[in-house]
Amino acid sequence: MTHALTFDPTSLEPEAGAPAPDRLISGTPKFRTWNFEEADGGIYAGIWEAMPGKWRISYDEWEYFHILSGVSIVTEDSGATTHLKAGDSMILRPGFKGTWEVIETTRKDYVIRV
Repeated sequence: MTHALTFDPTSLEPEAGAPAPDRLISGTPKFRTWNFEEADGGIYAGIWEAMPGKWRISYDEWEYFHILSGVSIVTEDSGATTHLKAGDSMILRPGFKGTWEVIETTRKDYVIRV
C-alpha cells in the first residue's frame, strides 16, 4: 500500500451519476466521479464533474473541495450565496442545506470525511 495519493483521472473509469429526481430543480445535469480513495473511517477523495443544472444539496459530512474548472453557485437555505470558479476552495460542514447550480460544466477535487 502506498502512503501517497495522486488524482489522475486517466487511471480509472469514472462513475456516472445525476441528482436524485426529487432534488432536481432545473436542467438535466449529469455527474462523473473518479473516487480515488475510500478509506476505513469514512474518508473519500477524488474528482467530481457536473454538467449545467441546479439541484438541492444536504450535507451530513464534511467536504473540502477545490474548483479545477467551470463556474458554479452554491446557495445556503439562509440565502448566503457563493460564486465558485477555477482556483476557488470551500468547505461544506455537516448540516449545510441549500442548492448547487452549475453554470458552466464544473470539475472539482474533493476530500470528504463522513
